[in-house]
Amino acid sequence: MLSATHLPPVAAPTFFVLSLRQSLIPTLSISPFPSCSLEKLSTFSAFHSFFSKPLTHTRPCFPSLTLRKISPIVGHAQLRPLASFNSESSSGDSREILVQHLLLKEVDQTLLLELQQRIAGGEDLSDLAVEYSICPSKQEGGMLGWVRKGQMVPEFEEAAFSAPLNKVVKCKTNYGWHLLQVLSEREESLLKDIQPEEFHAKMQDPSFIEEAQLIDVRELEEVSQASLPGFQVLPLRQFGSWGPEITSKFDPMKDTYVMCHHGMRSLQIAKWLQSQGFRKVFNLSGGIHAYATKGWICILKL
Repeated sequence: MLSATHLPPVAAPTFFVLSLRQSLIPTLSISPFPSCSLEKLSTFSAFHSFFSKPLTHTRPCFPSLTLRKISPIVGHAQLRPLASFNSESSSGDSREILVQHLLLKEVDQTLLLELQQRIAGGEDLSDLAVEYSICPSKQEGGMLGWVRKGQMVPEFEEAAFSAPLNKVVKCKTNYGWHLLQVLSEREESLLKDIQPEEFHAKMQDPSFIEEAQLIDVRELEEVSQASLPGFQVLPLRQFGSWGPEITSKFDPMKDTYVMCHHGMRSLQIAKWLQSQGFRKVFNLSGGIHAYATKGWICILKL
């Protein structure tokens, strides 16, 4: 039997987040190539940054989660070494809003006026975004997904969170003119770290294992060396097979706990689950490695 310190090191994802946008309705695809860069969790891939906090990490990792074009509108909190994270809002506005937009260059005021008139005449903003927007989100009809305060540049955030539902409004940022539309709103979801001590206490309650949704995103060879009861193993390398079915396999309304080796991969999947509508998502801080160092599980020598 080995001590927890003999757990084999598992590399964490590499993050090249050039655009700092966290889409809240992401589409991920696993690359079959071993280059292994987890670029971002977003419906769109890197462009410019409407936002301010780069997310970078340089260690090698598992196959890349490559994403399509990303809007520079939404920011992303920088990962800490142990993947500590808490998305609870401190702004006083606990709403999340579903936003689509169209971006034009600052000099295109004539086109801006024309598009406003066409929208007033009944044309759809998403259709116009596909044709005229200079934001990569045009590929999705200008859809930015569910966003909350603190993710967007101030001018865009102020306009979006004060806009009436379904009404197209304009605002100006350093990136140009925006026509934006809030399609829906909901109470903000919860995404936070849970410390090993707190999680261990919960695991002592048999009803917790039965009622909570427990997801282990490590690879099978890792799970064979150390595991916790009740967890369903969804290897990150196999995301392409289980990702599209996540809301049919798990209930977004139930508390969901995600674990990996050090808490980095699980944090990214936790954020992705939140973007898929999961209301309460918890990431095991430090992963199973931190849990094992407390002496609560045995590591078997294979």
